[in-house]
Amino acid sequence: MDVFLSSTMLTNQGCVMARPCFPVSFSSSGSVSVLGFSLPSLKTTSRRKHGIGVTRASVAVEQQTQKSRVALLRIGTRGSPLALAQAHETRDKLKASHPELAEEGAIEIVIIKTTGDKILSQPLADIGGKGLFTKEIDEALINSDIDIAVHSMKDVPTYLPEKTILPCNLPREDVRDAFISLSAASLAELPAGSIVGTASLRRKSQILYRYPSLKVEDNFRGNVQTRLRKLNEGVVQATLLALAGLKRLNMTENVTCILSIDEMLPAVAQGAIGIACRSDDDKMASYIASLNHEETRLAIACERAFLTKLDGSCRTPIAGYASKDEDGNCIFKGLVASPDGTRVLETSRKGPYAFEDMMKMGKDAGEELLSRAGPGFFDS
Repeated sequence: MDVFLSSTMLTNQGCVMARPCFPVSFSSSGSVSVLGFSLPSLKTTSRRKHGIGVTRASVAVEQQTQKSRVALLRIGTRGSPLALAQAHETRDKLKASHPELAEEGAIEIVIIKTTGDKILSQPLADIGGKGLFTKEIDEALINSDIDIAVHSMKDVPTYLPEKTILPCNLPREDVRDAFISLSAASLAELPAGSIVGTASLRRKSQILYRYPSLKVEDNFRGNVQTRLRKLNEGVVQATLLALAGLKRLNMTENVTCILSIDEMLPAVAQGAIGIACRSDDDKMASYIASLNHEETRLAIACERAFLTKLDGSCRTPIAGYASKDEDGNCIFKGLVASPDGTRVLETSRKGPYAFEDMMKMGKDAGEELLSRAGPGFFDS
C-alpha cells in the first residue's frame, strides 16, 4: 500500500523533510484484530477516482464462551475500532508475559461508552474538555467493574482520579499527523477556501497559522472510519489524523502525506497508550507494570508536566513532544497558539533523559510560554 511521504523520513519518529512527496510502501503484515474480527487490508486503486478506503469491519462484543469461568482480568475500553485495537494489543502483551492470562477466558474485554462517544453533535471544546473519553471508564475502574483501563494517553486528564494509578505506557507509535485528501498532495497544495476537517484546536490553529487562506471545520467528529467517509462524501476537502491510529488499524494506505514535526507539532502524549488500575490493587499493578516501556513513560511525563503547567484543556491549542536524540538526551518542543491561529508561541529544551530532569524541562517550558502568552491570549 502506497502513501506519500515528504522527501526523506528518518528512522522511527524522526522529522519528515520538506516536500515534494514521494510514494513509500508500508508493510501490510500484522493486521489488527478487533474483537475477533480482522480489520481487512483496504484496497484502493486510484485515490482520486475511487476515494479513500474505509474499513467496514463488523464489531461484535466479545463474550465469555464458558459461563462458569470467571475472568482473571477485565480490561475496560471504549468501543471504537481504534480503542479496541489498543485493548487487544494490551491483552496480547499480557498473555505473552503471564502464562495464567494466556488461558481461554482469562481476560475479558469490557466496552464502556463515554461522554465523548455519546455527544457527537458539538465540538469537544463545548462539551467539557477534560476527561470526555475517560470519565466513565475511570468510574468503572473505581467501582471494580473492570480491573484495568486502557486509554489513549492524549485523552487522559492531567490529574488522575483518586484511587487510580497509571504505572504503564506501552511503546509509543509514530507521533506525527497524517494529511489525507482526494484532491491535493499536501496542505500547501489545497486551493484557497478549501475546507479541512478536524476536531482538534491544536491542528486547527497550526493549519490557520501556516495557511490562513484555508478554512477549518472544527466539529469534524467521529471515529477514523466516520471521518474518512465524510471526506469521501465531499463534506471537507482534506482532514488530518494521527498516524499512530492509522497504523494500529492497518489503514495507512489512506495517507496522502505525513506532516513533519516542524509543520505540525503533535498533541501531548500522541501515539501513546496508557494502562491504569486501582491504587490498592497490587496484583493488577504488577501485571501492567511488567508491560511498561520506560522511554515512553518518561517522554509522556515530560509532555504532561508541560500541559499541567499550562492547565491545558480542549479549549487550549497546545502541542508538545519529548524525544531522545542520537546522544541519548531529551529534546522537548512545546507550542501554544491562539485558537484562530493568528499567534503561535514555541519553545524548546534539551537535557538528560531522566525523570526529574525531564519533568523540570516540561514545567519550565510551560512557565515560559504562559508568561509570554500573557492575559487573554487564548480568548481570540
